[in-house]
Amino acid sequence: MASLKIQELCRIAPPPSSPKSSFSLTFFVLLWLRLHPVERLFFFSLPHLSHSSFFDSIVPKLKRSLSLTLQHFLPLAGNIVWPSDSPKPIVQYTPGYAVSLAMAVSDSDFNHVLNKSPRDASQSRAFVPNLDSSDSFASVLSLQITLFPNSEFCIGMSSHHACLDGKSATMFMKAWAYLCRTEAENESSGFLPQELQPFTEREVIIDPCGIDITYINGWSGLDPTHQAQKSQPLSLKILYDVFPLLVDHSARAIFELKRWDINKIKERVLQKWENSETKEEKEDSTLSKPQNLSTFVLTTSYVLVCLAKAVETTGENKRRKLLFCFPADCRARLEPPIPETYFGNCVMPQILEIQPENIKDEDGLVMLAKKIHRKIKKIQKEKGALDGAETLFSGYSLQSAEGIEVQYIAVAGSTRFGVYETDFGWGRPEKMGTLSVDRGITMAMAESKDGDGGVEVGLALKKRVMDQFASLFATMIASL
Repeated sequence: MASLKIQELCRIAPPPSSPKSSFSLTFFVLLWLRLHPVERLFFFSLPHLSHSSFFDSIVPKLKRSLSLTLQHFLPLAGNIVWPSDSPKPIVQYTPGYAVSLAMAVSDSDFNHVLNKSPRDASQSRAFVPNLDSSDSFASVLSLQITLFPNSEFCIGMSSHHACLDGKSATMFMKAWAYLCRTEAENESSGFLPQELQPFTEREVIIDPCGIDITYINGWSGLDPTHQAQKSQPLSLKILYDVFPLLVDHSARAIFELKRWDINKIKERVLQKWENSETKEEKEDSTLSKPQNLSTFVLTTSYVLVCLAKAVETTGENKRRKLLFCFPADCRARLEPPIPETYFGNCVMPQILEIQPENIKDEDGLVMLAKKIHRKIKKIQKEKGALDGAETLFSGYSLQSAEGIEVQYIAVAGSTRFGVYETDFGWGRPEKMGTLSVDRGITMAMAESKDGDGGVEVGLALKKRVMDQFASLFATMIASL
């Protein structure tokens, strides 16, 4: 077993001139208030660099640039708190607040860590820092830098989902990388290019129907402690018991679809699109066959079919239906639209109900692609992304109360974030992994490292399901 030793625990604050600030929590944020953190790892290689040189030169550079970056991203250095006279929590930054940063050394084989094939899901979890929370406060961000034997290293990031979505988290990492890479000319000012300057105003988010309090009450309803006490205290504690780690007897892996694989899926789906049309689809011109399909539609459809077949083959199919959940970025879908650089959480989950028996035959891929494509077209219409937002928690409770067995399959990340563009001055990451998939069946999507237009999909599954999935993933694409 590889070992890991913490060399230093420190806290990195923004420059002293950073002003005291507070940020309100919008309904987008409150939807994720007590969800588990988003955990990501970025792996880098620094050949021919000694351990002493890493700690003497690289680490101070990372610390200085982190401090400069935080002056632009003050919510990350703050805490979520709940003033006694406020109906909602806020994010508060006071000079002296700081981000937790752990420095660690591991004797793990870096090549083994980089391998994307299935392996024990508990591996690599030591490289992710904890994110503190309690009834009275919740940290927004914690970081860990881990050095490997041959001067390779990784940056582990745990972030509170209530304060930043995937797009915002990626913008922060790119801003930190930019200031680290250009430290010599930017050390005094911490200048960032426009596309990396976060827009932090919260007044641009308008709650359409007062659903912020609905979400607050919804979280209290999911808290077992509060249910037992029949009360709704002002708690900010992350509900790890509701979203436990599922790493026992599980494996984690990253699968890749090359651009030509995605094209093969597209050709098959479009070829058979009209073969499975219902009468309603034939009569409704808005449901007609599209000229093209997005990479997202094609990738998620293919992975869902492989998952459904793998679960069925291993006898794990004890669920009566699947709920496929994917996030929709609402920045451009609000009225009026808000800046693309808005920093916070501005995604709304979109949910599709799927009957497992309908996607196991040869037309299952086509059926799924149609369903996901049409859902996306629907939310692109006015206010479509917020349809059903006010009933998200009540819908969950209704299913639980009726005893309906449901398997949630979610999506995290996006091929549009450009995570492999995160260059701190030592080149692109060797690998990027999302470890928060360890708490359920979640597809962690990113663009392919080699930039060929392909897609990486990270998954954590029970080992026997993973074996079947890996086999199906390879053989199904070969047979198209």
